[in-house]
Amino acid sequence: MSIEKKLSEIGVELPTAASPVGAYVPAVRSGKHIFTSGQVPLVNGEIKYAGKVGVDVSEEDAYQAAKICVINCLAAIKGLTGSLDGIKQIVKVTGFVNSAPDFTAHAKVVNGASEFLGQLFETGHARAAVGVAALPLNAVVEVEMIVEVE
Repeated sequence: MSIEKKLSEIGVELPTAASPVGAYVPAVRSGKHIFTSGQVPLVNGEIKYAGKVGVDVSEEDAYQAAKICVINCLAAIKGLTGSLDGIKQIVKVTGFVNSAPDFTAHAKVVNGASEFLGQLFETGHARAAVGVAALPLNAVVEVEMIVEVE
């Protein structure tokens, strides 16, 4: 089954890839790999979850934010290729979590991205989950991906 059909079946509509807020593009292809720029939890052009996990945002909401980020990564890929159906494998996901100094459950937050990808793709992926002091637009999470395409 196609990835886009799976998305439709679970009720997820990909947005148009977000316009960059800096001097970069949403995604770049190099050979058989696509690298996305970091995507934040934008919904209809607005940050849905802002602030620090453990202070302003719950771990559960940050998990949802990571899912939105990965949906935005997929939108960036589709914007570059025209379709998600050429994706062979998710190679790596990196999640940056805007967190309070004593928050240490970064991996649980980034599971929002990884578990969503697990619904769509049959293979696993390498991953990093990193706590940071701040993110662009005060986003709670930022996610970037590397995918292999046909």
